[in-house]
Amino acid sequence: MLKLQEIVKDYQAGDATVHALRGVSLNFRESEFVAILGHSGCGKTTLLNIIGGLDQYTSGDLVINGKSTKDFSDSDWDSYRNHSIGFVFQSYNLIPHQTVLSNVELALTLSGVSKSERRERAIKALESVGLGDQLDKKPNQMSGGQMQRVAIARALVNDPDILLADEPTGALDSETSVQVMEILKKISKDRLIIMVTHNPELAETYASRIVRLKDGEIVDDSAPYEEAVEEKPAAGKSKKTSMSFGTALSLSLNNLMTKKGRTFLTAFAGSIGIIGIALILSLSNGIQTYIDRVQEDTLSSYPLTIEAESMDMSSMVSSMMGVHAQDEGDGEQHDLDAVYSNNIMYDMMSSFASAETQTNNLKDFKTYLEGDDELSSHISSISYDYDLGMSIYAKDTDGKVFKSDVTELLQTCMSELYGGDYSSYFERFGSAYSAMETWEQMLPPQDSESGELVGDLLHEQYDLIYGSWPQNYDEVMLIVNKDNEISDLVIYSLGLSAQDEVVESMQHMLDGSEFDSKDIQSWSYEDLCNMSFKIVLPAERYQYDSASGTYTDVSTTDTGLDFLYNSDDVGTRVKIVGILRPNENAVSSMLSGAIGYTSALTDYLVEKAGQTEILQKQKEDPDTDVILGLPFLTDDYSVSDEQKEADVTDYLEGLSVTERAAAYTAMMSVPSEEYLSAIVEQQMGSLDRASIEQMVISAYAQQMSVDEATVKSYIAQMDDDTLFGYVEQSIREQVTEQYAAGVQARLSNMTSDQLAMALDLALEKSPAVTPLTSEQYNWLYDNYMPATVSTGTYEDNLKLLGDVDLASPKTINIYASTFADKDAIADAIEQYNSSVSKDDQIDYTDYVALLMSSVTTIINAISYVLIAFVAISLIVSSIMIGIITYISVLERTKEIGILRAIGASKRDISRVFNAETLIEGFCSGAIGIGITLLLIIPINLVVHHLTGIESLNAILPPVGGAALVVISMALTFIAGLIPSGIAARKDPVEALRTE
Repeated sequence: MLKLQEIVKDYQAGDATVHALRGVSLNFRESEFVAILGHSGCGKTTLLNIIGGLDQYTSGDLVINGKSTKDFSDSDWDSYRNHSIGFVFQSYNLIPHQTVLSNVELALTLSGVSKSERRERAIKALESVGLGDQLDKKPNQMSGGQMQRVAIARALVNDPDILLADEPTGALDSETSVQVMEILKKISKDRLIIMVTHNPELAETYASRIVRLKDGEIVDDSAPYEEAVEEKPAAGKSKKTSMSFGTALSLSLNNLMTKKGRTFLTAFAGSIGIIGIALILSLSNGIQTYIDRVQEDTLSSYPLTIEAESMDMSSMVSSMMGVHAQDEGDGEQHDLDAVYSNNIMYDMMSSFASAETQTNNLKDFKTYLEGDDELSSHISSISYDYDLGMSIYAKDTDGKVFKSDVTELLQTCMSELYGGDYSSYFERFGSAYSAMETWEQMLPPQDSESGELVGDLLHEQYDLIYGSWPQNYDEVMLIVNKDNEISDLVIYSLGLSAQDEVVESMQHMLDGSEFDSKDIQSWSYEDLCNMSFKIVLPAERYQYDSASGTYTDVSTTDTGLDFLYNSDDVGTRVKIVGILRPNENAVSSMLSGAIGYTSALTDYLVEKAGQTEILQKQKEDPDTDVILGLPFLTDDYSVSDEQKEADVTDYLEGLSVTERAAAYTAMMSVPSEEYLSAIVEQQMGSLDRASIEQMVISAYAQQMSVDEATVKSYIAQMDDDTLFGYVEQSIREQVTEQYAAGVQARLSNMTSDQLAMALDLALEKSPAVTPLTSEQYNWLYDNYMPATVSTGTYEDNLKLLGDVDLASPKTINIYASTFADKDAIADAIEQYNSSVSKDDQIDYTDYVALLMSSVTTIINAISYVLIAFVAISLIVSSIMIGIITYISVLERTKEIGILRAIGASKRDISRVFNAETLIEGFCSGAIGIGITLLLIIPINLVVHHLTGIESLNAILPPVGGAALVVISMALTFIAGLIPSGIAARKDPVEALRTE
């Protein structure tokens, strides 16, 4: 069964060699009780460790069942110890944090025995040594004899062929020693027991064979066995031992639970890095969430707007930002040896003056938008605006009907304050005042079949504080700011105060005088939701005059306004049904107006406009201006000078004396082109560029209240044609004014009869007066004759009357959630432009891109900084966990020896400590996440206090929290690989000696 052949074991002790065993040869029977006697240091334990496979011989051979062990691998030795050997140590070597039953089960666990069978066999083994009622006790709760019996049960549970006992009674009293020896003697009847002892009495009493050692050599053998050992036939492949990961977890968990305080502190120390990472992740996630919200809200306030007709202001914006010439490489190159001027002001004014109106084919582009599925994935919503030209009327507190429009109010104020007509100004630059408009269409839903009238983004950005959301086309919403306020301009435009008050307040502001404004006013929700307005379409403003056969715009008079507002047959009445307020988390609000209406109202008004009588008449007769009752002017229409002369004569003869006198005075006040050109040429001939510059600089500096140096810098950038043309135009205007003043002064002494008589004589070509020239006839024809044709066009009339095609919007507002989506939309537009003709290409100004081009760079920079912090935290945590795991290895060295003695492989030992690191990692991660969640509460309070932004919150994402726990476990696992490797490589003999 077991044979030792010339076993030699040498140890290196510094430079000296210690000969522990010197050629020991022994044969053992299958069942006998062998006692090995000898003094301390004679090699007894070394011999036992070699037989048990814990130590390796230097030379010789250990033959097991006829098989040499010279070529045994580590796994062979592990299997041999687990299945063939049972150890009983003097110091018991039980694992203190395991129960009695778990200690005994451990060897069976390594053998791969099922849980139920393992428990049954362990209980049976404990009952065989009289401990069937002590299963759940820990080793420290038992006496020495009981612990030794547990060790014997553990040694027997795998039914080993050989039981090795190293001083089994060395730590026991005499009575307990007898009990243990009786158990061993009983066991020796059916298996080999080899006991090392220095007590000859025990050996003589219980052993069937006594082998004496001295200085590593056998000096006596009481019953030698010399018969050759026959090799037993192999029953197949040797059994492998393997510890399950669950067992490794159980061992490590029980060990950690015995040191709860230190385990918690270790886990807490490990969690510091996780807390740092989690807080950074929370802040990063909160900032990113806030940025995403800012992006979405900002892009909802500034969508990509494409207009059917627009002015390209990008050049002017670029000039204002100072990024024009140098960035594009078009500026004049110069050395960096002095400070040079950058003519931004000239570029800006030049861009403003040369800005052209661009036309976009939105009909075809709308079709492209609605048919491109890939593009739609980047669009959160689309809003179409149409040029309805609708007028919205309300009554102010004085009962006066007025147009509810801030732009109209400003136009009225400027006309009354400064004089003149500013309608053309507001028509040209009206888009600049779009943010001040009172009425605005709300974002429609993305899904037109949803039954909703407003988009989801509006529900996200606004709270309904009173009333309800619109359910019908004639229902509108009042929008207030976060403080439940509306501006004074909106108050006036809604009729909540009289318009005369705003004009008066602006007049006082210009005069610098004090104005006793009213105190802050307030209105109840109920009062505001009782307000209604009248929407009048352009075609509805025109009423038919049967006497003249023409249509008249009645909105130009107060009486007409009263008629339009009060008539039930004209217009569409709408009412406020709810009040919206931006919610506290909204960074930017998409609605700039005070009254929001739905796209359903737009669709209704478009349909209604097409059914108006005047618009239908105009479409039925495209050659006639139905408003004036005159034919449209065609390209082949012309009037000869003779016909003009005859028409003027006939018309003037029908006028009154006063009207003829006024016509004569006006005609004579206009200088002839010949006279005007001669005077201008004469004055321009005496001027050179230097004198012109000096003249213009002085005039500009006085008019604009700026220093001459600034004006000179601006003038210097003008070329000769621009500068001379400006001066020539100024001279023409000045000469014309002087000529008119002189003529009017001369004619002022004449009576109306005399002036009318002079005109009559001139028309009759009397020799008493100078006859009228053809130039004068043309002037009278153009300025005094009633029109015989309409100078408008059929298309102009359709637009004037509010004819709208739903397929051809005036403006398309494209909403995106992120800058990436916005860029994708811009790329799609560029791709569309490359596929169509130049006339059909889409031109637009992306103000957000111009003004916020650095946002992405800032976000990326923040992300990189946070990543750097995370990397540092991870490194620190890894180093700390590695050190803590190594300390655990040192503390559990004896446990390592015990596990190796009962057959655990090196891999099993690694698995035990890897399991411990995973548990530590999980605890660290869980504690870190828990503490982070608690710290987030005061951190958010501090952030809110410092930034004043309530929607900026540190938020730990659930996936991120779970990922951090997994990362913590992975990091501790990696950090524990080196300590676990050290544990696996420990010498089991040395490990068992460690206390």
